[in-house]
Amino acid sequence: MMTDVTRLPVVELRDRLAAGALSALEVAEGFLARCEAVEPEVRAFAFLDPEHVRAQARRLDEHRKSGRPLGRLHGLPVALKDTIDTADMPTENGTAVDKGRRPEEDAVAVSRLRQAGALIFGKTVTTELAYFAPGPTRNPHDLERTPGGSSQGSAAAVAAGMAPLAVGTQTAGSVIRPAAFCGIVGFKPSFGLIPRSGVLTQCRELDTLGTFARDLEGAALLAEGLQGHDEGDPDTRPLAALPLLSACGEMPPYQPLFAFVRGPTWDQAAADTVEAFAELAGALGEIGGTGPDGEGICDEVELPEEFAEGIEAQLRLQHVGIARNYGHYLDRHGELMSPVLRQAVEQGRALSAIEFLNAKDWAAVLRDGLDRLFERYDAILTPAAPGEAPRDLAITGKPAFNALWTLLGLPAVTLPLLAGENGMPLGVQLVGRKGEDERLLRTAAWLQRSLTADDASTTTREAKLA
Repeated sequence: MMTDVTRLPVVELRDRLAAGALSALEVAEGFLARCEAVEPEVRAFAFLDPEHVRAQARRLDEHRKSGRPLGRLHGLPVALKDTIDTADMPTENGTAVDKGRRPEEDAVAVSRLRQAGALIFGKTVTTELAYFAPGPTRNPHDLERTPGGSSQGSAAAVAAGMAPLAVGTQTAGSVIRPAAFCGIVGFKPSFGLIPRSGVLTQCRELDTLGTFARDLEGAALLAEGLQGHDEGDPDTRPLAALPLLSACGEMPPYQPLFAFVRGPTWDQAAADTVEAFAELAGALGEIGGTGPDGEGICDEVELPEEFAEGIEAQLRLQHVGIARNYGHYLDRHGELMSPVLRQAVEQGRALSAIEFLNAKDWAAVLRDGLDRLFERYDAILTPAAPGEAPRDLAITGKPAFNALWTLLGLPAVTLPLLAGENGMPLGVQLVGRKGEDERLLRTAAWLQRSLTADDASTTTREAKLA
């Protein structure tokens, strides 16, 4: 029987490609067929050229036949948010102003993907300049609901089975939130782990590349291939590469401890989110028993009131970045810009230098304030979004449960472990200490394994499209 490549776990797909059990062209054809079936409804892609996909696949198969070494991502299709420069495809940043824009060279992240043997599958829809005005993409679980933003196309493409892997960016909640809404895994690594040269800049102090997959191992594998120092990105550092994939398969040296944090935006959590997380915290007690000191493995931890300042600090930094980096769009083509983006530019321009510097200071102060928490707990447990994806395609939802962790540069991952009152996915977000991405992924994998496998609310949810 023919293998449905779109349903294979990412690591298994990689291994079959490496062993020659599947050719890159066979894999490409499988995902192209899926795109033909569901893309007209989901509308996840800003650019998809099937013949270009096939040409890349044939070159990868020829490379294999030559006997030369294979890259770690050989033959794996990867979809890219349309804010990431590609020399062989348009990069239009979700705005009519950049329609037809074709970069002269690849972003550093894209170069690394090609070097690793990945097949660049296409460019996915982003909101206007990766802010809040949505594109045409719809949620594969319910076409009347938003897929989130701003990496909406990347999340929807993976959730609908049109690509096994995708790359997005996050400045507030643009990886974690759409992954949660679409019922897949989203991984936002520590700030500075993945270089951003050749990626649309919204706010240098916040912008972070992240990965999407239907399983944790896939998201880790992709991030592992993207990480590393880049002289063109001053926020990266020359450090040894982290073995992110292997961390997902390791057993923790001791039973993980979780800090259930409601956070300063808990009043925005929907009723089904509140109920679901109460049940999850209780389930952790039943699954894990007690921790090494005889206490429960999931404690509720209340953050000091000062952390509420972090929400405003993130927004100030983002608005200043938008004013600085998008101001020229408004000045030259204001008639083509959405009201929400024009307002953000104006708000950023109204902020003083003192307000900007104070916001940067808050990031360092609050991050230091969490050090003692991470000395005891392996991860913060908190919602990935206020609730289910809103039934409104004119909005992308709120980054209320993401912005604080983005400000602090902490690694975060969302797992599709829960369901809301309408059967839509609810993401469980785990947050780790900056630079300890391996520990976070190991803890996330433990959590997945520990939850009852046959409970429909604790397994990766299939998109409802046929």
